[in-house]
Amino acid sequence: MSAWAFIARRLALPGLAAAVAFAGSVAHAASAQYCDRTQPLNASQQDRVLRFAGAVQEALSSTGGDAVLISRSGLDLSRFRIRYSHAAIAWKGADGTWLARQLYYACDEGHPRLYDQGLAGFVMGIDDPALGYVSIVSLPSEAARALRNAALDTPRALHLLAARYSANAYPFSLRYQNCNQWVMELLAVAWGKLPDGDDLRERAQQWLRAAPYRPEPVDVGSHALVFASNFVPLLHLDDHPEDDIYALKLRVSLPSTVETFVREQQGAASERIELCHDGRQVVVHRGWEPVADGCRPAEGDRVVLFD
Repeated sequence: MSAWAFIARRLALPGLAAAVAFAGSVAHAASAQYCDRTQPLNASQQDRVLRFAGAVQEALSSTGGDAVLISRSGLDLSRFRIRYSHAAIAWKGADGTWLARQLYYACDEGHPRLYDQGLAGFVMGIDDPALGYVSIVSLPSEAARALRNAALDTPRALHLLAARYSANAYPFSLRYQNCNQWVMELLAVAWGKLPDGDDLRERAQQWLRAAPYRPEPVDVGSHALVFASNFVPLLHLDDHPEDDIYALKLRVSLPSTVETFVREQQGAASERIELCHDGRQVVVHRGWEPVADGCRPAEGDRVVLFD
């Protein structure tokens, strides 16, 4: 169980539980991959997840590029109409191996860090071993090359790393950052050709405003979030505009908002592949329309049975 789910259940207040669950939707820190997975995968589950990772590897290779946007599902956040919670940059090494560079919250240190992770480990970060989703957005060659160079320019990538993490960080504040916001600011550095410097985050956010980047607000639906922000770690509201707080509609960078921005910037030259598994089969779906809930294949989707 993730830390956010544990807190929500222990509090046993429906509105507050929903607010905390929202925090979990954008908190890579809540991922059991890094903090508190109390239910390790059994042999059968591990086999299926690794086979799913193999399908993801095949899909990445089919893009023909060497850098893509990759996202994975996390907690069940269907109440907020959120499927994906964590985005990263996947890049192909000289030996053909794909890695994901991402922001993660180091629980033992209490600070965000950059982390390069193998594809199998990235896929195993999905909370539910019985149902998982991965989204891949490929890019035109020039945009992909610029993104790969920016991601692997470690000093510049680290200059984009905020000192403080917030699960629901506001995209146009320097106070906090979440994993998806780091990806957004990296896109700004790459495609805006922004040089390194101590004010890199500020310039990246200025570029995003002008682009423009307009993340769709998340309807929180409860004032309990305001209460929860006073004592739930990694959940903050002091960076959000008051009007957004009163309206209970928070603008937060999520994989869906990152993908929308990429599509707006790159147009038809960007393509999307969505993969899912339900413990019985893998579905490979191409296009910007999402695969059906429950990993149900549609006409034209590729289906690979586990057994």
